[in-house]
Amino acid sequence: MQGNQKWQAFPTEALKPSGPWGNEAAAGRGGEAGLRRPGGAERSQRGRAMGAEAGSPRDTALGQQLRALFYALLPGESSFRTVEEVPNYVDKSIPFFITFIGLEFAVSWIQKRKLPGRINDGITSLSLGILSRLPDVLFRSIDLISYIYIWNNYRLLELPWDSPWTWYLTLLGVDFAYYCFHRISHEVNILWAAHQVHHSSEDYNLFTALRQSVLQKYTSWMFNLPMALFIPPSVFAVHLQFNLLYQFWIHTEVITKLGPLEWILNTPSHHRVHHGRNPYCIDKNYGGTLIIWDRIFGTFEAEDEKVVYGLTHPVNSFDPIMLQMLSQGTVLLRIGFIILSLSSFGLLLENKSKAGILEIIRCLVFIGVYKLGYFRSQFSILGYAYEVLFSLCAAFWGIQIMKRITSFKDKHH
Repeated sequence: MQGNQKWQAFPTEALKPSGPWGNEAAAGRGGEAGLRRPGGAERSQRGRAMGAEAGSPRDTALGQQLRALFYALLPGESSFRTVEEVPNYVDKSIPFFITFIGLEFAVSWIQKRKLPGRINDGITSLSLGILSRLPDVLFRSIDLISYIYIWNNYRLLELPWDSPWTWYLTLLGVDFAYYCFHRISHEVNILWAAHQVHHSSEDYNLFTALRQSVLQKYTSWMFNLPMALFIPPSVFAVHLQFNLLYQFWIHTEVITKLGPLEWILNTPSHHRVHHGRNPYCIDKNYGGTLIIWDRIFGTFEAEDEKVVYGLTHPVNSFDPIMLQMLSQGTVLLRIGFIILSLSSFGLLLENKSKAGILEIIRCLVFIGVYKLGYFRSQFSILGYAYEVLFSLCAAFWGIQIMKRITSFKDKHH
């Protein structure tokens, strides 16, 4: 799981209508009727036939839960009238996660007489997965909250929640949105700073799927918002989970090729390429469930030579706190430096007396974080230029402040 596909139980709180949307959050404007087409009585009867009464998550059979891991549920058994009724598929899949991890260890030992990865690396991945869920203790799912807000206030039309066409369209929409987000997370530096946590492991196994970033979820949600203009939140909530669950089992080396399915689906083989640091693997195979987007947009690469996993500049650490802070700290430092720079420039334009002090602080902060390696330039000569420029800048404003202090003292003597 990568990109916005974080390993976490789907937040039950996010399925409950509360906050500024009240009881309409689950179904859009007009409550339950807001998601019905003409002939509401007949559709309501069909909705009741699918499970329990509206207002609580539906129960799922063991076989359905297993098939949810492989995106193998049919529209008729995974369509719901309101967000409240959507089962917590991810939370209920945790026993399967544990089972499949154990099965992977057994199969790898039988096939190769070795484990699929190092124990310390697996513990690190699990710890990173737990750390990535800490914000959920304080905040609800930003994916659903933002989606429901757009649906309630700006939707252009309502596709029927119980139509197979809506179900399949949402499958394509959620996966395409994930492709776009995932690709940008590799190509835009500040987003990569968060996403690289997932790629930091040099092993490739089901534990790797759990290795997630704390901050990444706060940038992924916006890519889903266009669907909120016409796709009901209940349908979106189902596919958001299915897309996440599907990406768990493809993090393995015990499955080789899947024949004709390799043309359409993202498979373990395709995703191994995505996690590789070989030159032919870099920035390839961004798809979540489907590989067709990579084939269409020219980012597909078939598995060829043995894949070497991890970052091009390995972290060489099993400390989960350090691995989270290495990327998240970089993101926060850059955001902080941008805010500091804008504040300093604003004070300079207004000719404020404190502008010089803030500019000295800004220059010294830049030099400090550059020396610590948080800011890097591809050209070493630029690195020296930065140091000289910001040092001169700090010295200049230091001299200006000293002149102002001296002038102030002369006036009072």
